Amino acid sequence: MKRLIGIILGTLVIASIYIFSNLALFSSKQSKVEIIPKAHVNKDAAKHLSEAIKIKTISYDDPAALDSASFFQFLAFLKETYPNSFKTTTHHLFGRFTMLIEWKGSNPSLKPIILMSHYDVVPVPEENKFEWKEDPFGGVIKDGLIWGRGAIDDKVGVIGICEAVENLIISGFKPERTIYLSFGHDEEVMGVNGASQVAHYLKQKGVEAEFVLDEGGYITQGLVPGMSQDVALIGTTEKGYLTLELSTKIEGGHASMPKPETAIDVISKAITNIKKNPFPSYISPPLRNFIDYVGPEMPLGFEIVFSNADLLEPVLMSVYEKSPSSNALVRTTVAPTIIQGGAKNNVLPTHAKAVLNIRILPGESIDYVYEYIKESINDDKVHLRILNKSEAAIVSDVNSPNYITLDKSIKQIFGDIVISPYIMIAASDSRYFTEISSNVYRFCPFHLNKKNLKTFHGTNERIGVEEFNNAIRFYAQLIKNSTK
Repeated sequence: MKRLIGIILGTLVIASIYIFSNLALFSSKQSKVEIIPKAHVNKDAAKHLSEAIKIKTISYDDPAALDSASFFQFLAFLKETYPNSFKTTTHHLFGRFTMLIEWKGSNPSLKPIILMSHYDVVPVPEENKFEWKEDPFGGVIKDGLIWGRGAIDDKVGVIGICEAVENLIISGFKPERTIYLSFGHDEEVMGVNGASQVAHYLKQKGVEAEFVLDEGGYITQGLVPGMSQDVALIGTTEKGYLTLELSTKIEGGHASMPKPETAIDVISKAITNIKKNPFPSYISPPLRNFIDYVGPEMPLGFEIVFSNADLLEPVLMSVYEKSPSSNALVRTTVAPTIIQGGAKNNVLPTHAKAVLNIRILPGESIDYVYEYIKESINDDKVHLRILNKSEAAIVSDVNSPNYITLDKSIKQIFGDIVISPYIMIAASDSRYFTEISSNVYRFCPFHLNKKNLKTFHGTNERIGVEEFNNAIRFYAQLIKNSTK
């Protein structure tokens, strides 16, 4: 008995030494950068974003529904609003409406940078319009807020970049490094005719970019479990996606004589089996980067867990699996989004189908995910068909000088906040640019919290005027820091 107690105590001592040794070595990766004085912003900048919101550049799944006149109007608005920019630069159009602007640098030996954003927005369903406090396409400026579709996704990026460039040109700034600005018109419907064509053009031209910056991460408030401080998340990768259709066809009949199984039963069982067999959760390499950057800034309890992530991975996973947003960071997720079957209340359906929206963790492939789903369903009556797909993006280097420049630019504008790499769980147009640059980052220069998080593709989308002004300052500072 004494020997057993001794073994237990010895094990606890060794474990404690191991845990606290890791904690002692778990040092901060946060840089020290001084905030700079607030730069001048055009007094009409908020008005310009307001006017941009009023132009209904809505993307629909059905291309025939697109209102070409609105997209032409938006492009004309940019040229009229930023005359100095268009006199100084050259531009090309792709897919009719995506604009690529080239601001030539004085030193052609330097690799260019690419700043991206998109100006198309998702529709506002008729049934949701009454929930908006202001007209979703009114561009109302009220109580220090700019309201409407695109205020945070993502006309704020297009107008923010344009305001920064116009101000720099007026001030006499001339970049050494060439700057490309890519403004997509179809990001909300996969960017096939816009950003994809821009990336192809640049690749054919032999362009190799120093870095690419698109939308993605934000300055989060209360969204990182265990963190009370604001955390600026820089997306160093993004999840892949797979849209998968499940379908079946079996014998029907009259509903008064129900059979043991209908087409709806088959599809319902398939979805249930998928839900019963979620993809495994684990610490992927980009999540490891997140742990290393955020962990040392956390309260002691969380810091102990993060510093011993390998040993305490089950504890860490149990925390992250509780929230939909953090659960998406640790596994490939599956969401049934469409289900169809049956045509009449007294007829047993012969056909049924469902559509799955799958977001793939970096490190896992489409082939692996497809086979995993197939095995989980385990029913030859269910047929699988891929509707669209994209592999997870490469993971950009957090030790790159470009990441350091981005870190510096954020802190110069927003102060001493925690900055960390993370996995972007949604898809962006930047995925097309991974063959143009190995340094593709995703960051939007404004705050995101539990309140405005719900406005993405939802109701009452809005951004503060001063928040928008700081976004302009960020883009200008990033350009200055990146093009010397």
